[in-house]
Amino acid sequence: MTDATLSARPESVSGGALYRLVWKWHFLASLYVLPFLAMLAVTGGIYLYKPQIERWLYADQMFVAAADVVLPIEQQLIALEEGPGVKRLRGITQYEDATRATLVEFNTAENIRSYAWINPYTGALLGHIPRDETAMRMLKKFHGELLLGSFGTKFVELSAHWAIVMFITGAYLWWPRGQRSLAKAVSLPKGALAKRSWWRETHLFTGMLATVLVVPILVTGLPWTDVWGGGLSYIQKETGQKSGSLRFSRKVPNSTTSAGETIAYAEVFAIAKTEGLVAPYEMRPPKNDNAAFWIRSASRDRSEQTELIVDQYSGAVLKRHEFGDNPVVARAVSWGISFHQGEMYGWLNLAQNTLAAVLALVLSVSGFVAWWKRRPAGGLGVPAAPEASLGWGMAVLVVVLSLLLPLMGASLIVALILDRVLFSRLGWFQSA
Repeated sequence: MTDATLSARPESVSGGALYRLVWKWHFLASLYVLPFLAMLAVTGGIYLYKPQIERWLYADQMFVAAADVVLPIEQQLIALEEGPGVKRLRGITQYEDATRATLVEFNTAENIRSYAWINPYTGALLGHIPRDETAMRMLKKFHGELLLGSFGTKFVELSAHWAIVMFITGAYLWWPRGQRSLAKAVSLPKGALAKRSWWRETHLFTGMLATVLVVPILVTGLPWTDVWGGGLSYIQKETGQKSGSLRFSRKVPNSTTSAGETIAYAEVFAIAKTEGLVAPYEMRPPKNDNAAFWIRSASRDRSEQTELIVDQYSGAVLKRHEFGDNPVVARAVSWGISFHQGEMYGWLNLAQNTLAAVLALVLSVSGFVAWWKRRPAGGLGVPAAPEASLGWGMAVLVVVLSLLLPLMGASLIVALILDRVLFSRLGWFQSA
């Protein structure tokens, strides 16, 4: 075999070649991921404090002076009907706290889905607001879909997929090798703030911590997504692992008769308390004369979120569903959502996710600054990497990640095609 033949062959991906190839793909993934990661960190970090923020924003509506006599809920709703009007009553939430107003979810006369707060002692309407105009609802929609609906959510989901790849490649780049010892890899950044080396070390150090704290948040957020979450939902349905929640189930029993008087709303809440449900209670009234009441514990603790179906005429409990009745995958997904929202194990989960949000933001900023300081004038500064052929191990890893993260896999195929037919000819994203 001649020297010319050897030089013409792609270099095997190992050692230094593998490091530079991983760095190149880490860099290219970061071009797309970092802006989204910063956005998700800021919006997600704020949303963790939704209860506290809403207590502050809507304090005048949410809290009242306690009194001795509580008006029947039907009487409380009169002010709502006389105000914005009620085309559809969606739900009522009651609290054990005597200073909390009654929360009502409803459609106005103009069919706008809204929230209202009513003083349970006086029946006064304290305020109402369209659901989609509440600050936390808008923040959540921006966090998940950039306020662009199903179109925007695909871009956010794609960023989450590539973020996982970015963290995997970043962990490889951080791993101590050569003269970089483990002690140095886990030590705080040193040097002057103005130097690129400080920003690079900050990026590496923050990335190490963020990999541990942020990746679980990314993974537990995937069930909300369209593509990955839709695929999981399909698999759950086909394998009998769907949630058994009664809220949207078509197998909920109807009331035993369609004649007679519907029991008072207060009686439904009393039944929930008698049945041992944990406050607060969220109740949804029957949709028609044959349907039944649905009521559940709205506790932040998933294990306490018991649901009941109550006959609207007799008050009999027709069906009961405990969180523990769900299949194992459904419980895992639900616990994952609880973890994602900082609700799973109290203040420690909240503090952990807050730290994760801060780290993700610092990681994004430090990565951008480190790149900005190293990039050549007028160029992206794509890391130089040899033309290399993937070994079996790397090939298997890419295939597995593409199957587990389908949007990432699809976008990778598109990117490789574009690179071959367009980018390489235009000189885009090429190493210096």
